[in-house]
Amino acid sequence: MPDRTTTETAAPYVPPGARLAELRDAAQHCRGCHLYRLGMQTGFGAGPERADVVMVGEQPGDVEDQRGAPFVGPAGKVLDRALAEIGLDRSQVYVTNAVKHFKFAQSGPGKRRIHQTPDRIEIVACRPWLVSEFAALKPRVVVALGATAAKALFGSSFRVTRQRGTVLPWPASADAPEDFAASADGDAVAIATIHPSAVLRSDDRDAAYAGLVADLRVAANELTT
Repeated sequence: MPDRTTTETAAPYVPPGARLAELRDAAQHCRGCHLYRLGMQTGFGAGPERADVVMVGEQPGDVEDQRGAPFVGPAGKVLDRALAEIGLDRSQVYVTNAVKHFKFAQSGPGKRRIHQTPDRIEIVACRPWLVSEFAALKPRVVVALGATAAKALFGSSFRVTRQRGTVLPWPASADAPEDFAASADGDAVAIATIHPSAVLRSDDRDAAYAGLVADLRVAANELTT
């Protein structure tokens, strides 16, 4: 493993002013942090160019890394079900992740790849991609799915457990990264909730799922105001 430094960044690989298709192509060649050495491919965002809603998760999982698309594994099925329940068409939502490569541990060839949470250096290094996605989309509603996404978007002091399901201005907290301020629609709002994978890990899946749906319904309601 190479030395880790806080200067790791994807910025040199991000084409300025690019549209989503150009960003997606460029991301395949990103070497902004050491995670490009892991996994099979870059997992960029997916969805329409003019999406009003952007949902940001943590990172690609094992299935997403294999297929090269976000939220297509078990957690993606939970998200799809929740979106259908609140009347949001998944095909009209842009979904992406705070970190574009799958971070995992593996004890040997052929062994199961075990998810590892991205650290702050990896999250900050990948942030230029998120900023560029927002700048291309200019969304009205930004949804952070889980703690990693919330901290990437809103700053390290943000706590999903305290602030989930609440409509917040964009950016959503005083210590949010400055580069997000101008990267969405001027009247954009932000909402945080749990990651869909938390439903699968919960001892009470029904309650966790109901909470996710309730939070996403808040987001959907913002589109009608």
